[in-house]
Amino acid sequence: MKLFDVYPLNTIEIQKGLGSYVFDANGTKYVDLYGGHAVISIGHTHPHYVNRLTEQLQHLGFYSNSIEIPIQKQLANLLGEVSGKTNYQLFLCNSGAEANENALKLASFYNKRKKIIAFKNAFHGRTSLAVAATDNPKIVAPVNETENVIFLPFNDETALEQAFQQFGEEISSVIIESIQGVGGIQLASESFLQKIRSLTSQYDSVFIADEVQCGYGRSGKFYAQDYSGVEADIYTMAKGMGNGFPVGGIAISEKFVPWHGELGTTFGGNHLACAAALSVLEVIQKDELMKNALAIGNYLMNELKSFDKITEVRGKGLMIGIDLPLELKHVKNDLLFENKIFTGYAAPNVIRLLPALNISKQEADLFLEALKNQLKKY
Repeated sequence: MKLFDVYPLNTIEIQKGLGSYVFDANGTKYVDLYGGHAVISIGHTHPHYVNRLTEQLQHLGFYSNSIEIPIQKQLANLLGEVSGKTNYQLFLCNSGAEANENALKLASFYNKRKKIIAFKNAFHGRTSLAVAATDNPKIVAPVNETENVIFLPFNDETALEQAFQQFGEEISSVIIESIQGVGGIQLASESFLQKIRSLTSQYDSVFIADEVQCGYGRSGKFYAQDYSGVEADIYTMAKGMGNGFPVGGIAISEKFVPWHGELGTTFGGNHLACAAALSVLEVIQKDELMKNALAIGNYLMNELKSFDKITEVRGKGLMIGIDLPLELKHVKNDLLFENKIFTGYAAPNVIRLLPALNISKQEADLFLEALKNQLKKY
Protein backbone atom coordinates (compact mmCIF):
# COMPACT_ATOMS: atom_id res chain seq x y z
CA MET A 1 0.00 0.00 0.00
CA LYS A 2 1.21 3.52 -0.72
CA LEU A 3 0.20 6.85 0.76
CA PHE A 4 -2.68 8.76 -0.85
CA ASP A 5 -0.82 11.62 -2.54
CA VAL A 6 -2.67 14.76 -1.41
CA TYR A 7 0.12 16.74 0.24
CA PRO A 8 2.79 18.76 -1.60
CA LEU A 9 5.90 17.87 0.40
CA ASN A 10 9.21 19.54 1.13
CA THR A 11 12.05 17.01 0.76
CA ILE A 12 12.93 17.21 4.47
CA GLU A 13 12.48 14.54 7.12
CA ILE A 14 12.22 16.02 10.61
CA GLN A 15 13.24 13.56 13.31
CA LYS A 16 13.65 15.67 16.43
CA GLY A 17 12.35 18.88 17.96
CA LEU A 18 13.48 21.01 20.86
CA GLY A 19 11.87 24.34 21.74
CA SER A 20 11.74 26.48 18.59
CA TYR A 21 14.12 24.22 16.68
CA VAL A 22 13.74 21.01 14.68
CA PHE A 23 16.39 18.68 13.29
CA ASP A 24 16.27 16.62 10.11
CA ALA A 25 17.51 13.11 9.40
CA ASN A 26 20.99 14.49 8.65
CA GLY A 27 21.14 16.41 11.93
CA THR A 28 20.62 19.79 10.23
CA LYS A 29 19.09 22.37 12.59
CA TYR A 30 16.13 24.51 11.53
CA VAL A 31 14.38 27.41 13.25
CA ASP A 32 10.66 26.60 13.39
CA LEU A 33 8.55 29.73 13.00
CA TYR A 34 5.48 27.86 11.79
CA GLY A 35 4.93 25.14 14.37
CA GLY A 36 3.11 22.81 11.98
CA HIS A 37 0.24 25.24 11.26
CA ALA A 38 0.22 27.01 14.69
CA VAL A 39 0.09 23.70 16.56
CA ILE A 40 3.30 23.93 18.61
CA SER A 41 2.34 26.49 21.22
CA ILE A 42 4.85 25.80 24.02
CA GLY A 43 7.77 24.50 21.94
CA HIS A 44 8.75 21.05 20.75
CA THR A 45 9.18 18.35 23.42
CA HIS A 46 8.64 20.78 26.30
CA PRO A 47 9.71 18.88 29.46
CA HIS A 48 6.45 19.53 31.32
CA TYR A 49 4.44 18.37 28.31
CA VAL A 50 6.51 15.19 27.95
CA ASN A 51 6.27 14.42 31.68
CA ARG A 52 2.52 15.01 31.80
CA LEU A 53 1.88 12.66 28.87
CA THR A 54 4.34 10.03 30.09
CA GLU A 55 2.86 9.96 33.58
CA GLN A 56 -0.68 9.71 32.25
CA LEU A 57 0.24 6.93 29.81
CA GLN A 58 1.73 4.91 32.65
CA HIS A 59 -1.66 4.98 34.38
CA LEU A 60 -4.29 4.95 31.62
CA GLY A 61 -4.21 6.01 27.99
CA PHE A 62 -7.87 5.76 27.10
CA TYR A 63 -11.36 4.95 28.21
CA SER A 64 -14.61 6.17 26.70
CA ASN A 65 -16.90 9.01 27.73
CA SER A 66 -19.23 6.49 29.39
CA ILE A 67 -17.36 6.94 32.71
CA GLU A 68 -16.28 9.74 35.02
CA ILE A 69 -13.03 11.30 33.73
CA PRO A 70 -11.80 13.73 36.41
CA ILE A 71 -8.98 15.08 34.21
CA GLN A 72 -11.64 16.51 31.88
CA LYS A 73 -13.03 18.55 34.78
CA GLN A 74 -9.52 19.71 35.69
CA LEU A 75 -9.02 20.86 32.11
CA ALA A 76 -12.36 22.67 32.02
CA ASN A 77 -11.60 24.49 35.27
CA LEU A 78 -8.13 25.60 34.21
CA LEU A 79 -9.29 26.58 30.72
CA GLY A 80 -12.00 28.73 32.27
CA GLU A 81 -9.46 30.35 34.58
CA VAL A 82 -6.80 31.07 31.95
CA SER A 83 -9.27 32.20 29.27
CA GLY A 84 -11.42 34.23 31.64
CA LYS A 85 -14.53 32.33 30.53
CA THR A 86 -15.31 30.67 33.86
CA ASN A 87 -19.06 30.67 33.23
CA TYR A 88 -18.78 28.74 29.93
CA GLN A 89 -19.16 24.99 29.37
CA LEU A 90 -16.61 22.77 27.61
CA PHE A 91 -17.20 20.04 25.03
CA LEU A 92 -14.06 18.19 24.00
CA CYS A 93 -13.37 16.72 20.55
CA ASN A 94 -10.34 15.94 18.40
CA SER A 95 -9.71 18.71 15.85
CA GLY A 96 -10.59 22.19 14.67
CA ALA A 97 -12.90 20.88 11.96
CA GLU A 98 -14.77 18.81 14.57
CA ALA A 99 -14.96 21.83 16.87
CA ASN A 100 -16.53 23.98 14.15
CA GLU A 101 -18.80 21.15 13.01
CA ASN A 102 -20.14 20.72 16.54
CA ALA A 103 -20.48 24.46 17.08
CA LEU A 104 -22.57 24.90 13.93
CA LYS A 105 -24.68 21.88 14.84
CA LEU A 106 -25.21 23.11 18.40
CA ALA A 107 -26.34 26.50 17.10
CA SER A 108 -28.88 24.84 14.81
CA PHE A 109 -30.19 22.69 17.67
CA TYR A 110 -30.53 25.86 19.75
CA ASN A 111 -32.65 27.98 17.41
CA LYS A 112 -33.95 25.31 14.97
CA ARG A 113 -32.61 27.26 11.98
CA LYS A 114 -30.39 26.34 9.01
CA LYS A 115 -28.71 29.38 7.50
CA ILE A 116 -25.10 30.22 8.35
CA ILE A 117 -23.22 33.43 7.62
CA ALA A 118 -19.53 32.97 6.83
CA PHE A 119 -17.04 35.27 5.14
CA LYS A 120 -14.90 35.53 2.04
CA ASN A 121 -11.54 33.74 2.38
CA ALA A 122 -12.78 31.86 5.46
CA PHE A 123 -11.34 28.48 6.37
CA HIS A 124 -13.22 26.45 8.98
CA GLY A 125 -12.19 22.86 8.23
CA ARG A 126 -12.70 19.96 5.84
CA THR A 127 -15.59 18.01 7.38
CA SER A 128 -19.05 18.28 5.89
CA LEU A 129 -20.55 21.43 7.40
CA ALA A 130 -17.23 23.08 8.27
CA VAL A 131 -16.05 22.82 4.66
CA ALA A 132 -19.39 24.12 3.39
CA ALA A 133 -18.64 27.28 5.41
CA THR A 134 -15.11 27.44 3.96
CA ASP A 135 -14.58 29.79 1.03
CA ASN A 136 -12.60 27.42 -1.18
CA PRO A 137 -14.73 25.67 -3.84
CA LYS A 138 -11.81 23.42 -4.75
CA ILE A 139 -12.12 21.44 -1.51
CA VAL A 140 -15.94 21.41 -1.34
CA ALA A 141 -17.16 18.12 -2.78
CA PRO A 142 -20.63 18.01 -4.40
CA VAL A 143 -22.00 16.18 -1.36
CA ASN A 144 -20.86 19.10 0.84
CA GLU A 145 -22.61 21.77 -1.20
CA THR A 146 -25.52 23.52 0.48
CA GLU A 147 -27.58 26.65 -0.04
CA ASN A 148 -27.63 27.23 3.70
CA VAL A 149 -24.29 29.10 3.82
CA ILE A 150 -24.19 32.80 2.90
CA PHE A 151 -20.70 34.19 2.19
CA LEU A 152 -20.30 37.90 2.87
CA PRO A 153 -17.34 40.27 2.38
CA PHE A 154 -15.02 40.29 5.39
CA ASN A 155 -15.33 43.41 7.57
CA ASP A 156 -18.32 44.76 5.58
CA GLU A 157 -20.82 45.94 8.18
CA THR A 158 -23.34 47.14 5.59
CA ALA A 159 -23.45 43.73 3.87
CA LEU A 160 -23.90 42.06 7.25
CA GLU A 161 -26.79 44.32 8.19
CA GLN A 162 -28.45 43.73 4.82
CA ALA A 163 -28.13 39.96 5.19
CA PHE A 164 -29.84 40.09 8.57
CA GLN A 165 -32.56 42.35 7.20
CA GLN A 166 -33.21 39.82 4.44
CA PHE A 167 -32.73 36.51 6.27
CA GLY A 168 -32.70 37.45 9.97
CA GLU A 169 -35.27 34.96 11.24
CA GLU A 170 -33.58 32.16 9.25
CA ILE A 171 -29.98 32.76 10.36
CA SER A 172 -28.80 30.13 12.80
CA SER A 173 -25.25 31.38 13.29
CA VAL A 174 -22.43 33.65 12.19
CA ILE A 175 -19.00 32.02 12.19
CA ILE A 176 -15.85 34.10 11.89
CA GLU A 177 -12.10 33.83 12.44
CA SER A 178 -11.10 36.88 14.45
CA ILE A 179 -7.87 36.68 12.44
CA GLN A 180 -8.10 34.71 9.20
CA GLY A 181 -5.20 32.29 8.91
CA VAL A 182 -5.39 30.55 5.54
CA GLY A 183 -6.98 33.77 4.24
CA GLY A 184 -3.66 35.59 4.70
CA ILE A 185 -3.69 36.96 8.29
CA GLN A 186 -6.63 39.30 7.78
CA LEU A 187 -7.89 40.91 11.00
CA ALA A 188 -11.56 41.38 11.75
CA SER A 189 -12.07 44.92 12.96
CA GLU A 190 -13.30 45.39 16.50
CA SER A 191 -16.35 47.27 15.23
CA PHE A 192 -17.19 44.41 12.86
CA LEU A 193 -17.07 41.86 15.66
CA GLN A 194 -19.19 44.17 17.81
CA LYS A 195 -21.71 44.43 14.95
CA ILE A 196 -21.89 40.63 14.73
CA ARG A 197 -22.56 40.51 18.46
CA SER A 198 -25.29 43.13 18.20
CA LEU A 199 -27.11 41.52 15.27
CA THR A 200 -26.87 37.95 16.55
CA SER A 201 -28.28 39.09 19.89
CA GLN A 202 -31.08 41.00 18.17
CA TYR A 203 -32.12 38.04 16.02
CA ASP A 204 -31.33 35.26 18.53
CA SER A 205 -28.68 33.86 16.22
CA VAL A 206 -25.46 32.33 17.53
CA PHE A 207 -22.09 34.09 17.37
CA ILE A 208 -19.34 31.49 16.80
CA ALA A 209 -15.75 32.69 17.17
CA ASP A 210 -13.46 30.31 15.28
CA GLU A 211 -10.32 30.52 17.41
CA VAL A 212 -8.77 27.30 16.10
CA GLN A 213 -5.69 29.07 14.73
CA CYS A 214 -5.86 32.58 16.20
CA GLY A 215 -6.79 31.51 19.74
CA TYR A 216 -5.08 29.89 22.70
CA GLY A 217 -2.94 32.91 23.55
CA ARG A 218 -1.42 33.38 20.10
CA SER A 219 -2.72 36.94 19.66
CA GLY A 220 -1.56 38.15 23.08
CA LYS A 221 -5.03 37.58 24.52
CA PHE A 222 -6.41 34.11 25.07
CA TYR A 223 -8.91 34.47 22.24
CA ALA A 224 -8.27 37.04 19.51
CA GLN A 225 -12.00 37.78 19.74
CA ASP A 226 -11.32 39.25 23.20
CA TYR A 227 -9.88 42.40 21.58
CA SER A 228 -13.42 43.37 20.54
CA GLY A 229 -14.66 43.79 24.10
CA VAL A 230 -17.72 41.59 23.45
CA GLU A 231 -18.22 37.88 23.99
CA ALA A 232 -19.13 35.23 21.47
CA ASP A 233 -21.67 32.51 22.28
CA ILE A 234 -19.28 29.72 21.28
CA TYR A 235 -15.48 29.67 20.96
CA THR A 236 -13.91 26.86 18.94
CA MET A 237 -10.32 25.77 19.53
CA ALA A 238 -7.81 23.08 18.59
CA LYS A 239 -4.31 23.49 17.03
CA GLY A 240 -2.24 24.98 19.89
CA MET A 241 -4.46 23.32 22.48
CA GLY A 242 -2.45 20.09 22.66
CA ASN A 243 1.01 21.16 21.40
CA GLY A 244 0.83 18.41 18.79
CA PHE A 245 -1.47 15.92 20.48
CA PRO A 246 -4.83 15.87 18.65
CA VAL A 247 -7.38 17.69 20.80
CA GLY A 248 -10.10 20.23 20.14
CA GLY A 249 -12.94 21.81 22.02
CA ILE A 250 -15.74 24.31 22.12
CA ALA A 251 -16.42 26.74 24.96
CA ILE A 252 -20.20 27.16 25.17
CA SER A 253 -22.08 29.96 26.91
CA GLU A 254 -24.61 29.33 29.65
CA LYS A 255 -27.59 29.98 27.40
CA PHE A 256 -27.13 26.53 25.85
CA VAL A 257 -28.72 23.80 27.97
CA PRO A 258 -27.30 20.37 27.06
CA TRP A 259 -29.26 17.16 26.73
CA HIS A 260 -27.88 13.65 26.69
CA GLY A 261 -26.88 12.58 23.20
CA GLU A 262 -26.90 16.11 21.75
CA LEU A 263 -23.18 15.87 20.93
CA GLY A 264 -20.83 12.93 21.17
CA THR A 265 -17.37 11.59 20.40
CA THR A 266 -15.36 8.40 20.94
CA PHE A 267 -11.87 9.85 21.32
CA GLY A 268 -12.64 13.43 22.32
CA GLY A 269 -11.49 14.29 25.84
CA ASN A 270 -9.50 11.08 26.26
CA HIS A 271 -7.03 10.90 29.14
CA LEU A 272 -3.91 11.55 27.06
CA ALA A 273 -5.51 14.47 25.20
CA CYS A 274 -6.51 16.10 28.46
CA ALA A 275 -3.03 15.58 29.93
CA ALA A 276 -1.52 17.29 26.88
CA ALA A 277 -4.01 20.16 27.02
CA LEU A 278 -3.51 20.66 30.75
CA SER A 279 0.25 20.83 30.33
CA VAL A 280 -0.11 23.53 27.66
CA LEU A 281 -2.34 25.69 29.85
CA GLU A 282 -0.06 25.21 32.85
CA VAL A 283 2.97 26.39 30.87
CA ILE A 284 1.07 29.31 29.30
CA GLN A 285 -0.04 30.42 32.77
CA LYS A 286 3.22 29.81 34.67
CA ASP A 287 5.53 31.34 32.04
CA GLU A 288 3.15 34.20 31.10
CA LEU A 289 3.35 33.23 27.45
CA MET A 290 0.55 35.53 26.32
CA LYS A 291 2.70 38.48 27.43
CA ASN A 292 5.65 37.02 25.55
CA ALA A 293 3.55 36.46 22.43
CA LEU A 294 2.48 40.09 22.44
CA ALA A 295 5.94 41.47 23.16
CA ILE A 296 7.83 39.39 20.58
CA GLY A 297 5.01 39.80 18.07
CA ASN A 298 5.08 43.58 18.39
CA TYR A 299 8.86 43.54 18.07
CA LEU A 300 8.73 41.45 14.90
CA MET A 301 6.03 43.56 13.29
CA ASN A 302 7.74 46.86 14.12
CA GLU A 303 11.01 45.63 12.65
CA LEU A 304 9.37 44.13 9.55
CA LYS A 305 7.59 47.38 8.75
CA SER A 306 10.99 48.99 8.13
CA PHE A 307 11.87 46.50 5.35
CA ASP A 308 11.39 48.40 2.11
CA LYS A 309 10.49 45.42 -0.11
CA ILE A 310 7.65 44.27 2.16
CA THR A 311 4.26 45.46 0.92
CA GLU A 312 2.37 45.10 4.21
CA VAL A 313 2.68 43.51 7.66
CA ARG A 314 -0.48 42.41 9.50
CA GLY A 315 -1.22 40.53 12.67
CA LYS A 316 -1.53 40.44 16.42
CA GLY A 317 0.92 38.77 18.76
CA LEU A 318 2.57 35.78 17.14
CA MET A 319 0.16 35.50 14.23
CA ILE A 320 1.83 37.59 11.55
CA GLY A 321 1.35 37.93 7.80
CA ILE A 322 4.03 39.45 5.58
CA ASP A 323 2.92 40.55 2.11
CA LEU A 324 5.66 40.36 -0.49
CA PRO A 325 5.53 41.48 -4.12
CA LEU A 326 4.34 38.59 -6.27
CA GLU A 327 7.74 38.27 -7.93
CA LEU A 328 9.26 37.52 -4.50
CA LYS A 329 6.89 34.73 -3.52
CA HIS A 330 9.83 32.28 -3.70
CA VAL A 331 11.44 33.92 -0.64
CA LYS A 332 9.59 31.52 1.68
CA ASN A 333 11.35 28.56 0.07
CA ASP A 334 14.66 30.41 0.05
CA LEU A 335 14.33 30.92 3.81
CA LEU A 336 13.73 27.21 4.26
CA PHE A 337 16.39 25.73 2.03
CA GLU A 338 19.08 28.41 2.34
CA ASN A 339 18.57 29.77 5.87
CA LYS A 340 16.99 26.66 7.45
CA ILE A 341 13.94 28.57 8.70
CA PHE A 342 10.44 27.13 8.53
CA THR A 343 7.67 29.65 7.83
CA GLY A 344 4.19 29.24 6.38
CA TYR A 345 2.46 30.91 3.50
CA ALA A 346 -0.93 31.98 2.23
CA ALA A 347 -1.23 31.87 -1.54
CA PRO A 348 0.23 33.39 -3.47
CA ASN A 349 2.68 35.76 -1.74
CA VAL A 350 2.07 35.98 2.03
CA ILE A 351 4.60 34.59 4.49
CA ARG A 352 2.89 33.46 7.69
CA LEU A 353 4.64 33.40 11.06
CA LEU A 354 3.06 31.15 13.70
CA PRO A 355 5.88 30.25 16.09
CA ALA A 356 5.69 28.81 19.58
CA LEU A 357 4.47 31.33 22.15
CA ASN A 358 7.76 31.05 24.07
CA ILE A 359 9.94 32.06 21.13
CA SER A 360 12.82 34.30 22.23
CA LYS A 361 13.97 37.64 20.85
CA GLN A 362 17.19 35.94 19.78
CA GLU A 363 15.22 33.51 17.60
CA ALA A 364 13.13 36.36 16.21
CA ASP A 365 16.34 38.16 15.28
CA LEU A 366 17.62 35.09 13.39
CA PHE A 367 14.55 35.34 11.17
CA LEU A 368 14.78 39.11 10.72
CA GLU A 369 18.42 38.93 9.68
CA ALA A 370 17.78 36.07 7.26
CA LEU A 371 14.80 37.80 5.64
CA LYS A 372 16.72 41.07 5.37
CA ASN A 373 19.56 39.30 3.58
CA GLN A 374 17.17 37.49 1.24
CA LEU A 375 15.45 40.74 0.26
CA LYS A 376 18.78 42.45 -0.39
CA LYS A 377 19.29 40.07 -3.33
CA TYR A 378 16.47 41.66 -5.32
